[in-house]
This record gives sequence, C-alpha cells and structure tokens, in this order.
Amino acid sequence: MPLKLSLKPGEKLVINGAVVENGERRTTLVLQNKASVLREKDIMQQAEADTPAKRIYFPVMMMYLDQGKAGEAYNEFVLRMTEFMGAIENPEVLTECVELSRDVMGSEYYKALLRCRKLIAYEEKLLKA
Repeated sequence: MPLKLSLKPGEKLVINGAVVENGERRTTLVLQNKASVLREKDIMQQAEADTPAKRIYFPVMMMYLDQGKAGEAYNEFVLRMTEFMGAIENPEVLTECVELSRDVMGSEYYKALLRCRKLIAYEEKLLKA
C-alpha cells in the first residue's frame, strides 16, 4: 500500500538515509514501496537526546534509518532501556518498555519509535509534576 505524505513548504524529511527538502509550495509525495521515512519533526539530533527516554529514542531512530548498521545502535538501545526500566515502577510503562523491546528485536523499528514517543510523553509528565 502506498504511503502518501503531504509536505509543507520547506519541510524536510529523510527517506532511506537521504535528506529531502520540499520546495516553496505545499506538495504531496507518494511512495510506492517500503522505505524508511522520518519527517523533520520526528528526527532527533544526538545532542537532543538529553533525557532517559530520548536516549532510548535516538538509537531506535538510528536503527530505523540505517538498518545495515543496526547492531551498533542496538547495544546503545539495550544499555539505555535497561537503565530506564531499572528506574521505572509504573507497570503500564514497564509493559510498554517490554513491547518496545519486542518491536526492536523483530526489526519493527517504526513501531518502536511510536512506543518511544509514549515513553517521552510519560517522562515529560513526570518532570512537570
């Protein structure tokens, strides 16, 4: 099934490791086959990985964008996930961590990124309390 993306003027995205920038007008892009795609808002620079949940997101994102080098990022993911789970007591969040780990083990990196966003939201809620 094709993936249809509507891009704002100047919006950037990564497709299979290539950075693509939209021109001056809104446009629609249709991908006819499977590709690793991340919109600009979902791309995190290493310096932005400044909280425990974001330190999980970053290596998962790297595995998603460059599956050929997933082994390097996997070790970082395991370390960060172990640290995170050791500090969390909420059973729902721990269950989410287990499911996220299963997604990574099954090379379902995009699903894992969606779960990481839940962890980041949980973490932000804790920090505001």
